[in-house]
Amino acid sequence: MFTVYALSSEKRSYIYVGLTSNLEKRLTAHNRGYERTTKPYKPFKLIYTEEYSTRAEARSREKQLKSGVGKSFLKSIEEKSE
Repeated sequence: MFTVYALSSEKRSYIYVGLTSNLEKRLTAHNRGYERTTKPYKPFKLIYTEEYSTRAEARSREKQLKSGVGKSFLKSIEEKSE
């Protein structure tokens, strides 16, 4: 199983979208600052997940969520969770 996920920075206006086969391990890596891309924006909260059976499907959805329309969708979810 592959998980597409979105994280929201708790300190800055930043949403990160990624995919993984081990969500718990990946979240820990982001929040401990092990990922160079997200380190300046930590800590994060998980705002969205979707699961897929293949990496290709997950990658396709990840690309959609990284687009302008996808980011708008995630921002609306983030606002509802606040």
